[in-house]
Amino acid sequence: MRVFLDANVLFSAAYRETGSVRAFFLLADAGACELVSSGYAVDEARRNIRAKHPERSADLESLLGRIALCPEPAAIDARCHLLVTGDRTHFGALFGRRLRGTVVMLPVDAIGLLVG
Repeated sequence: MRVFLDANVLFSAAYRETGSVRAFFLLADAGACELVSSGYAVDEARRNIRAKHPERSADLESLLGRIALCPEPAAIDARCHLLVTGDRTHFGALFGRRLRGTVVMLPVDAIGLLVG
């Protein structure tokens, strides 16, 4: 399963070493999914981590080395099964909906799907 991680998920994974979104990387290591993101999402995560928690920049870079980058506009065109985001403002109305084969999910729901 191809899982697109939005910028806020990448940020959270770098910011909280023991946070729940780190599960995506453990699941990828176990072969349960392939992690994907876009240059745009990666740049946004980098900007935010540098601005808010620059001491976590090296951890973000380490995590980014474990994901595949896809061209814009991203998740749907990259044929990802899931677009994982915590951005309720821009994606809230889309949570749980399938858009051309890609389902938009909150991190907790996506982890549940991958584990279950």
